[in-house]
This record gives sequence, structure tokens and C-alpha cells, in this order.
Amino acid sequence: MLHRPRNVTRILACSVLLLSSCIASALAADPTGDWKVADGVAAIRVAECNGSMWGAVSWEKTPGGRDSNNPDVSKQDRPTLGMAILIDLKKKPGVDQWAGQVYNAKDGQFYSSTIKPISPDQMEIQGCVLGFLCGGETWTRVGPPIPSSPANSMAKGTPKPAGSPTKSAQQGALPAPKTTGSVNPAPKSGQARAPTKPGDIGDICLLPEIARFAH
Repeated sequence: MLHRPRNVTRILACSVLLLSSCIASALAADPTGDWKVADGVAAIRVAECNGSMWGAVSWEKTPGGRDSNNPDVSKQDRPTLGMAILIDLKKKPGVDQWAGQVYNAKDGQFYSSTIKPISPDQMEIQGCVLGFLCGGETWTRVGPPIPSSPANSMAKGTPKPAGSPTKSAQQGALPAPKTTGSVNPAPKSGQARAPTKPGDIGDICLLPEIARFAH
């Protein structure tokens, strides 16, 4: 009887450690949110749209970029802000990796790609041409995981509680992307549609380039 309180304390301590480990693991394995690329020139918003991971440019260091290296001449004048670069990535069985395609605006080419979160604030991305000439880089989280919405209803992201942003978010992070709230509702009769926030691409699952493939 005298040892029971000590045993209870030990069990509680182990339970807390196990719970903390599970939470940390879940956050580390969540690729959704905004990520700054290695050279710092852009941020990519990643969300799960109808079971696949997609990513689109959500911020540019130099605004007004164009897809000028696209081999399709008709697309060379399209804005890079809001452009999809992670294409239809599927989760690999048994591992926290997603595989699909990545579009590289620097050369206008598509590559086989995988993304793998390595911590709550870092994610590795690799791209290969026909299985060789592989290269990769590490992206840094600048926005919290994206919660579920009707548009990306299968998202697995767990939003962090208010008041506890990641370390990177505390250092000048992008604001947390809204999902349903970032897309203006249809205006009532005789009422003008409210303008969207400048520079905010909102829920990427609703971007035409992604929506036509992801729904």
C-alpha cells in the first residue's frame, strides 16, 4: 500500500511523456501549412485536397513574378503567386512521405517528387528526373498546419492552439491561412462582394488550377 502512490505518480509521468511524444510526432508528420523555400524567395502553402497533398505559391519576396520559363507560351505570363507547384502527392504506405510531382518554375519542368516532414518546423523535398539527377532542399515552416474545411475535408492537419505558434512563426511568420473563411461568401442581392485580402491566396483547394483536378 505504501508504494502505490509512487507507482501512480510513475504511471502518470509515463503517460504524460507518451502523450507529449505522440503530439510531437503528429505535428512533425503534418506537411500542411506555409513553408518558406530554402533560398527564401517564396513560401509554399500545402494543403490536403480530396486525399492528395497540393502546394501553391502563397508569398513572394519579389512580388509580381511570372511563369516566364514555362515551355507553354500561353502560360508564360501567368502570375506565379497562387501557382500550383506540388502536384497530386499521395501518401506512401507506412511512412510519413508523400509522392507525386513538383513543378520547377526556374526551368519550367515537372519532376517526380517526395516531401517528408522531419520536424514540426522543417520539411525535406526531393525531386528527380526519370529516377536520377535527384536533388533536394529543406523548407522551413512559417505558418501552422491547416485545419479541415469543406474544400479540403480530408486534411489531417491539427491546428496549434491560439497563443502557441511555432518558433518560426514567432520570427515573422505568415498569418495562418484561413480555409472556408478566406473565400468570400456569395453576396446577397444588391450587395457588392467584399474584396479579398491583398496577397492572400486563401484556401488553395479552391484555386482553379487545383480544384479541377482535386475534386
